[in-house]
Amino acid sequence: MPQGKPVAVPQDGLTTRQRRNRPLLMLHTGEMKGKSTAAFGLALRAWNQGWPIGVFQFVKSAKWKVGEENAFKALGRLHDETGEGAPVEWHKMGEGWSWSRKQGTEEDHAAAALEGWREIARRLAAEQHGLYVLDEFTYPMHWGWVDVEEVVATLRDRPGHQHVVITGRHAPQALIDAADLVVAMTKVKHPMDAGQKGQRGIEW
Repeated sequence: MPQGKPVAVPQDGLTTRQRRNRPLLMLHTGEMKGKSTAAFGLALRAWNQGWPIGVFQFVKSAKWKVGEENAFKALGRLHDETGEGAPVEWHKMGEGWSWSRKQGTEEDHAAAALEGWREIARRLAAEQHGLYVLDEFTYPMHWGWVDVEEVVATLRDRPGHQHVVITGRHAPQALIDAADLVVAMTKVKHPMDAGQKGQRGIEW
């Protein structure tokens, strides 16, 4: 979209302002790293606009401390102390990382993921946040732990002005079809191709 201008104007009866400010469902998927990083960059912009932020991580271990979590919690404290920006909530909704689930059964993880989604649905109904970051949420849908059609219907019918961004590989087609913005991260080159492991400040 050159210079940020739309290539076509739909005949939907909306004014330019209404169309420009409508809430978006965004999806960051694909095989390459950067999906969550892009979502958290979006959340920084939302915080600056004063939109309450809700981050919900689905499959990262509760013991895994990521840099973005510490940064956003600091921004939340700044808001509490000065009123600048917006409130921030960060929740770990899953029971372990996708390839190293060491505690609990698959049924336990599925139940935890489903209850996490139920909590998000309750918050959407209450219009609790301006931006929801559903990090790695494609995995519970891909594994059949959360019903895709229910998710799509809930997100499609969400009230008010609530933006949602979902990250993760293996995005279901129904979610791709429902989203307003879809990005597929494609790998061209990665340090791991040359045997280099993830490093502090880049991967976490």
